[in-house]
Amino acid sequence: MTACPTGIAHTYMAAEKLTQAAEALGHEIKVETQGSIGAENVLSDNDVRDADGVIIAADKDVDRSRFVGKRVLVVGVAEGIRHPGELIERVRTAPVYGGEDGGAGTAAGAAASAGAGAGKERSVGYKALMNGVSYMIPFVVVGGLLIAISLALGGHPQADGGLVIPDGSFWKHVNDIGVIGFTLMVPVLSGYIAYAIGDRPALVPGMIGGWIANTGALYGSKAGAGFIGAIVTGFLAGYLVVWIKKVRVPRFVQPIMPIIVIPIVATTALGLFFIYVIGRPISWVFTHLTGWLGGMTGSSAVLLGAILGLMIAFDMGGPVNKTAFLFGAGLIASGNQTVMGMCAAAIPVMPLGQGLATLLRRRLYSEQERETGMAALFMGLFGISEGAIPFAAARPAQVIPANMLGGAVAGALAGTAGVTDAVPHGGPIVAVLGAVGGVPVFFLAVVVGAVVTALTTVALVDLSERGKSGKGAPAGAAAAPAVTVTAGAGAGGPSGTAAATGARTEAAPVTAAAPAPAAGEGDEDGAGDEGSDEGRGDRAQAPADGHAVPSPSPSPEVLSGYLTARTVRTRLAAGEKEAAIREMAELAAGTGRVTDVAELVRVALAREAQGTTGLGEEIAVPHAKTDAVTAPVVCFARSAEGVEWGSPDGTKARLVFMIAVPEAAAGDEHLRILALLSRKLMDPDFRARLQGAEGTAEVLAVLAEIR
Repeated sequence: MTACPTGIAHTYMAAEKLTQAAEALGHEIKVETQGSIGAENVLSDNDVRDADGVIIAADKDVDRSRFVGKRVLVVGVAEGIRHPGELIERVRTAPVYGGEDGGAGTAAGAAASAGAGAGKERSVGYKALMNGVSYMIPFVVVGGLLIAISLALGGHPQADGGLVIPDGSFWKHVNDIGVIGFTLMVPVLSGYIAYAIGDRPALVPGMIGGWIANTGALYGSKAGAGFIGAIVTGFLAGYLVVWIKKVRVPRFVQPIMPIIVIPIVATTALGLFFIYVIGRPISWVFTHLTGWLGGMTGSSAVLLGAILGLMIAFDMGGPVNKTAFLFGAGLIASGNQTVMGMCAAAIPVMPLGQGLATLLRRRLYSEQERETGMAALFMGLFGISEGAIPFAAARPAQVIPANMLGGAVAGALAGTAGVTDAVPHGGPIVAVLGAVGGVPVFFLAVVVGAVVTALTTVALVDLSERGKSGKGAPAGAAAAPAVTVTAGAGAGGPSGTAAATGARTEAAPVTAAAPAPAAGEGDEDGAGDEGSDEGRGDRAQAPADGHAVPSPSPSPEVLSGYLTARTVRTRLAAGEKEAAIREMAELAAGTGRVTDVAELVRVALAREAQGTTGLGEEIAVPHAKTDAVTAPVVCFARSAEGVEWGSPDGTKARLVFMIAVPEAAAGDEHLRILALLSRKLMDPDFRARLQGAEGTAEVLAVLAEIR
């Protein structure tokens, strides 16, 4: 079974490669593709019964329940493209699937079966983390916005500058609903991390473990472990369930293992482990941090402000954050309001900074992350630091240091000027309501801290993505899902796809076939001057002698007329991916169907950030769904030197197709085009002729074979 978490191109490429390899080896094969456009060529019960083996090349979870009792080989989707013949040979000796995973192919199961030959794909841990983040985001957004709206519309200003919602009022009920959303976000994060690793039996222990992690009273702490504790319990629950599944039990116990035994054992073990083993150190840290801060009250205000800012920004609701907050809030009653002033300046920096980062470099973020960024900006205005948690959970190595740096700057600036806060809350809202002393410096501290956080985040994320691209791995996003996103599937971008392959071996002896020729064996320089466009995507081609070449009559229709002579460039000038996408977008603009080239480029690059569109075999198919185009358009260009695209097989892209469709037509149209391209481009003879075609007319004649 093959699966691509962010698109469908790899699904159809793998299906085509497996079909070709099976024919060459003398085997009968049927391939079912499951993608965003639905299941096609579905395997019937008879197909599965008669098959000698099932190949699953998956980068996402797929249902394996119908393959119980069959030999099942699970690998990454890249393997279906790169080594189809080898997979067909390996499935003949693959272990028989017994349904011990509960019928669903989990990320852990896929990774375990894939072994060393799984190809370049996201790690199980990354997929699980993004799966949890993608499910957590709606709880953060809904809970945070309801709290902020209830405070803004139902809060009554107090004499000390605070804001109180009267008990029993309509807005108090709205606020309570928002608090429930915030309370659930941590268990949901933990539960769906566990689910991505251990499947359904891991969901309950993951969620209950997350609740325990967030409830400090259960292990003697005034603050819970927050989202960091939830990540820990999620992974512990997932891998604990995976381990329990491997325990041999009597056959009569097996039916109740996934619904009774595993959840009860895993939940009990994890809960007690957290309370007695992990929770005690958290309580110790909380107590000793509070004492340590108490000893610093007479020291440098700048140093104390920086330390409080670092603590506030570290875990956003966890024990370190709560220690700093409660320390500042406790000193208000004794008349020392400057410590709370430092905390109040740092509290909104994280959501404001992360929201600003999504505006500064939109291409680094998925659509879902950008929407979360707007919500984070709103939450930051009301001092709700949890708005930044989805970003910190998805990219902890980049976001947490950036948050801490911005928080330290804001806290230090507030400490320098002696900013005060008379209420145990933070953010611009308390300054607007009159609770803050030294308002100008307070706002300066918040703005500078947020800008520092945003710029640092963008720099670190961009550096990380460049590093991944340099290694040829897919570029990352939440979500996502990782995947989400899948991130797992579900966090921004198109939904994941899969193909199930049932292979039946003939009784006759199997004979080996020569490997298919490599892509690009055609004439690299076959496109002479008469075919080159030299950057004029909106004009007819002209040869070196300057005489115009008449348009072919009749011109062959390619991909329903979406690809024409105006959108063909036989010599791509760009040498790197971003420049190539920009050049292709400008080529598309020559048709008059593009209203905003910059927006088209942004959306295409955002898609690349979710996962490379380099398909291997020297092919790349960047694509975008955006209202920056008024009608579907397909462009094609050749690169003599090749462009580094992060393809799974490490090859540079020499044949580049760009697909752009408006949002309203994004459903099946671009997926249909991708499917047609993916299948045809697996034909090495077709690729060679496309490389060797001289001039636009010959290129179009070759491309007209795509049907």
